[in-house]
Amino acid sequence: MGILLSKPYNLTFKEMIDLARQWLRLPEGMPVEILPLEGRGSERAFFRLKWGQNHSAILIHYNPKRIENTYYAEIAIFLHQIGIPVPRLLHHNPNLCLVLMEDLGNLLLYDFRKENWEIRKCFYQKVISSINRLHVFPLSDFPVGKVRMMDGFSPDLYRWEQDYFRNYFVREGCGIDLAPSFERELEVELSNLSNRLSEFRGALIHRDLQSQNVMIRGEDIFFIDFQGVRIGNPFYDLGSLLCDPYVSLTEKEIEELLSFYYDLSKRSINWEDFLINFWEASAQRLMQALGAYGFLGLKKGLRSYLDHIPGGVRILSLITNQITSLPKLQELTLRCQEMLNRIAQTKEDRESNP
Repeated sequence: MGILLSKPYNLTFKEMIDLARQWLRLPEGMPVEILPLEGRGSERAFFRLKWGQNHSAILIHYNPKRIENTYYAEIAIFLHQIGIPVPRLLHHNPNLCLVLMEDLGNLLLYDFRKENWEIRKCFYQKVISSINRLHVFPLSDFPVGKVRMMDGFSPDLYRWEQDYFRNYFVREGCGIDLAPSFERELEVELSNLSNRLSEFRGALIHRDLQSQNVMIRGEDIFFIDFQGVRIGNPFYDLGSLLCDPYVSLTEKEIEELLSFYYDLSKRSINWEDFLINFWEASAQRLMQALGAYGFLGLKKGLRSYLDHIPGGVRILSLITNQITSLPKLQELTLRCQEMLNRIAQTKEDRESNP
């Protein structure tokens, strides 16, 4: 049985099994089962390999045209070396665009979203402790030349994410065309936000630290999908984790976890400024996430991402209500909520009256 993967390689299941058997040094006659896993939005195909009694590994075939995919193996080794919990790299063949990784099982932090708070809090605190270790890693010690990573965040990259939000979520997803005067005022507001985010001390960040990118094995947590690691604002990671459209945390839970991170940090800023930095970075992150949902759902045909839009808009509304620096974004978020409600109502009316 064969499977068509992303160009330039087209490997059959048998070819992948033979390669994995060679890399794992398994006997030629050892039966190996290969099971396709659910895909993600990063142009990679995932497979679970199973052999012997309870032995398994994860095989990843990636599209090298998405440049961050080619950095995954190097970053995995680096993170493991500095004590950040990630799956172990077992083998990497850059010519075939194949990565063989430790199998951590199937449980995600996301899967605990309905557990009681004391259970969830324990896992979230472990995530925060680990990400704080990454945030305080001295940039002067980063092995430049040995480990490649994406360009760091800058005002231009933040503005690109904001345009992504306006194009694929506001216009394409909500069908809203902004009046020129409002768009100019919004542009000034978001440009100032980009500058403030860029002025904060840079750190190594995960870049996509949400509940579906944290795996749970026993009592331990592990980061996955870390190929986007770069230098950026550490509050972007906190916003990704605590203002996550996939999981609904209460304001009290968010503040409790923020306080936990604050106690771990050097407290170079006071609590009030810490909160402002958090909410502003969270607004930036939610704009990126909503833009991605619109792009992946409407342009790439991955319709399941559209299901997360209502939760994302709800959280963006919560965020903009916490601060006074983003009044135009707050107004736009309200308009988007109203438009999405109308679209949903129209769809419901059509389905009830075919």
